Amino acid sequence: MGIRFDVVCFSHLRWGFVYQRPQHLLSRCARNHRVFYVEEPIEGDKPGLKIERWENDVTTIVPLLPEGLSESQQIEIQRGLLDDFFEEHKIERLVLWYYTPMAVPLGRHLRPLVTVYDCMDELSAFSGAPKALRDREGELFDSADLLFTGGASLYAAKRDRHQSVHLFPSSVDVQHFAQARQPLPDPGDQALIRHPRLGYIGVIDERFDPALLGELAASRPDWQFVMIGPVLKIDSGGLPTAPNIHWLGQKRYEDLPAYLSGWDVALMPFARNESTRFISPTKTPEYLAAGRPVVSTPITDVVEPYERLGLVRIAEDAAGFAAAAEAAMAEDASRRQRQADAFLKDRSWDRTWSEMEALIARTAARRSDNGSTVHVRLLDDANAVSAISESMPVPTNGAKGFDYLVVGAGYAGSVIARELAEQGGSRVLVVDRRNHIGGNAYDEYDEYGIQVHRYGPHIFHTNSQEVFEYLSRFTAWRPYEHRVLASVDGRLVPIPINLDTINEIYGLRLSSFEVEKFFASRAEPVEKVRTSEDVVVTKVGRELYEKFFRGYTRKQWGLDPSELDAKVTSRVPVRTNRDPRYFTDTYQAMPRDGYTRMFQRILDHPRIKLMLNTDYREIASFMPYKEVVYTGPIDEFFDHRLGQLPYRSLEFRFETIETNVAQPAPVINYPNERPYTRVTEFKYLTGQVHPKTTLVYEYPRAEGDPYYPVPRPENEVLYKRYQKLADVVDGVHFVGRLATYRYYNMDQVVAQALAVSRRLIAARRAGKEGPLEVDPTQTSARTVGRA
Repeated sequence: MGIRFDVVCFSHLRWGFVYQRPQHLLSRCARNHRVFYVEEPIEGDKPGLKIERWENDVTTIVPLLPEGLSESQQIEIQRGLLDDFFEEHKIERLVLWYYTPMAVPLGRHLRPLVTVYDCMDELSAFSGAPKALRDREGELFDSADLLFTGGASLYAAKRDRHQSVHLFPSSVDVQHFAQARQPLPDPGDQALIRHPRLGYIGVIDERFDPALLGELAASRPDWQFVMIGPVLKIDSGGLPTAPNIHWLGQKRYEDLPAYLSGWDVALMPFARNESTRFISPTKTPEYLAAGRPVVSTPITDVVEPYERLGLVRIAEDAAGFAAAAEAAMAEDASRRQRQADAFLKDRSWDRTWSEMEALIARTAARRSDNGSTVHVRLLDDANAVSAISESMPVPTNGAKGFDYLVVGAGYAGSVIARELAEQGGSRVLVVDRRNHIGGNAYDEYDEYGIQVHRYGPHIFHTNSQEVFEYLSRFTAWRPYEHRVLASVDGRLVPIPINLDTINEIYGLRLSSFEVEKFFASRAEPVEKVRTSEDVVVTKVGRELYEKFFRGYTRKQWGLDPSELDAKVTSRVPVRTNRDPRYFTDTYQAMPRDGYTRMFQRILDHPRIKLMLNTDYREIASFMPYKEVVYTGPIDEFFDHRLGQLPYRSLEFRFETIETNVAQPAPVINYPNERPYTRVTEFKYLTGQVHPKTTLVYEYPRAEGDPYYPVPRPENEVLYKRYQKLADVVDGVHFVGRLATYRYYNMDQVVAQALAVSRRLIAARRAGKEGPLEVDPTQTSARTVGRA
């Protein structure tokens, strides 16, 4: 669990009202920490506090205030009452947690260890929102250490306003709602309602679309509509009434599975207005955990990811809802539930709280250890440099410890560890927070016994004899030349574009000489090549750009090629011959026994120790070492104090098929018609003989593990600012893709790691320990001072 702290939460929501995000998170928090949940005041004869201790160990505090007070008087009285309470309960290691920015004046004078703003809704868009709310939220952005958002659209709206923003979308207590998959006794007020039943659970306010419900009920009088939840901020007299609409009111959280068990379809008939623009409904994963098919209006955070993954049907009007509901009731429930289970397995409130708690603990660890705050607001790089020492791992120079702490067991960390141990005679501790070595190149055998690359296909190729011979010490090779097809206009054609591609697409019989003229006739001159779009249209013209590049790039990067640096598409060649190979490097092969086995051999040295499932910050304070080799994200090392460096991530969906071979090439790209970018069949890569075959579908994402630095000028500027911070950190060496914010191929990372390790060894032998940054595309390393 780590550091203990007390949480004081200011919220606009009553604890005993609807059981939602605050209750889920803070109930789990209360298992290890004291939690005091401060609600908005209610009227009382005289000032005081209404205190209540709940079964889950959360203490609620409701200020009592006489009516007729001005706002300043209300704030002054509440602060005095709360200060007396906090002093009485000896609250020292304080974490301030805000759900409402309107409570900021109540905490201004406090000295918290950490301040959290859990932004679960865009409150300023709600009916009756106070005019001061936006200003108070701006103040909260300035004072908060951590900003959590309850959905992806909120994250996108807030991420540029704070230096440490973290997406924590709606989670679910799967075990609780999964009870609804079994027949449960119908609650009394639902028992006499006929089937089919279509239901809704949630607060009924300006986010609910009563007109849609009325039209749907009128169009299908044989269907019954069960509405569960309190009516707030709208006139209940304006809600539709009909024999087949049943308003059952608010229910206890523990009773919801019994109601859901008796439904045929779960509905989310949200209005489309400002109040629903940023919502991420908690009921979506709850419905899925309950095994119900779901139909929703096109809410942004429901369309992505739920509709895209086929978990929720989307409809815009009553006719669409009726058609979607009919289709949902006819579908295979077991298949849908399997898909839902796969999606929900990492969406638990327990996991969400655990990740939040870890962020709070890491932030708190950088504060003073007596419970008071060293609250530094980093407004510029100079301030950031002065505060670096608070959060950096401190070399201990312990004689019985390690010479190097290597953070990350991927290519960079593993190769450097081996060289420092074997050639430099150093004692090396390698730490990785994943449960395996190999980084993203990790491979394993799936449940069917098929060898797969867990993080997508990794194809080894290089022109460096040195790199190939170095890795050959740790693996035998299987010759392999990679081939990729692209699905374009209903055909599977070679990519990179070559002579056969053009002849197939256009029904031509061009020669190599003629296809060169063909490209020239299509090319569009550009005064200066600046973007990825410019690179392609100047080579092959706009039509081929649209067919092969634009859609793929948009999916991969979440940006149009016209918004991306030219180097993104310059990596993909255009050929006038018939060479179908994706790469033309001198050395092309796959590790015969797999990447994981190769990494095991690299790390197999008596002077190397390995710790998995470990964040290096957890052990940095008590594990003696002299220097650090860091291969993780550079902005994460500095706790995103200058802002987050953008990355693109990937989601992988694996499918095993009862056939020997499923597709005609190792990889098929889908530039346009599919939501995924490519599909890989692993048996081509590994040469494995097996009666079944496993495929992986790749879906680019904005959130998740960092894979690809986003190549835009402003991101390079931000990286350079982080690089300046790295330059002044003693005893830390930044190596690899993430630490240098560069998209390097595997062989380039190996080359960089070899060069850095040689310089480190030479520097130690000469008594001049100085870290390096190495450009793997150059033949020699260059010293840049402290990194």
